[in-house]
Amino acid sequence: MEDGIRSLLLTSVTGMMLVLGSLAVAAEPENESVSEEEQLKPVIQPEVDRREFKESRIDTENFEITGFAGMMAIEDFGTNLVYGGRLGYHITERLFAEGTLARSKGGDTSYEVITGGAPLLTDQERQLTYYNASLGYSILPGEAFVTRKLTYNNDLFIIGGLGSTTFAGADRFSISYGLGYRIFLKDFMALRVDFRDHMFSMDLIGESKLTHNPEVSLGLGVFF
Repeated sequence: MEDGIRSLLLTSVTGMMLVLGSLAVAAEPENESVSEEEQLKPVIQPEVDRREFKESRIDTENFEITGFAGMMAIEDFGTNLVYGGRLGYHITERLFAEGTLARSKGGDTSYEVITGGAPLLTDQERQLTYYNASLGYSILPGEAFVTRKLTYNNDLFIIGGLGSTTFAGADRFSISYGLGYRIFLKDFMALRVDFRDHMFSMDLIGESKLTHNPEVSLGLGVFF
């Protein structure tokens, strides 16, 4: 009888183990095979719209010739048209030397307007001509984005130099300094805006004094 009980217990235990094993296998999730490429694939796919644009290039030539025109405020002689030309040589990508020759004409002084007397200067003496030699340095070279697909190289530069100004019947030593902005329209062409102050001494009415004669001009330069 004991042998029968043992056989019954053994059979029951074996059956329970088989049932539990079947349940465990059924509960296990399916192990789907994932390739290494899919495992490395990011969960979020970035969609970056890359901008394509045409960039102007700078010509490799070092010489630049510029024609310009603008306005010059001659101290106590009014603001008048100024025009001239510049010849520059680019020593490095940022440093350049430049020579300038320009002309303007002074108007009536405040003394002449108030007194209404004889003019202090003849028409010939009111002609102003200056030339100078300057050094410039580009402080902010960069790019200007005009549209989504078009960009221009440009730079902001400082400049200063020495020269001579012929005005009121005399040649006067002058100092000039200022700021300029250049944008390259083509690889051989640049549009530029210049702000300058020309300083020289005047002794037209009594004591000599240092005058400031600011100028703003727009120019078009060509590299060769």
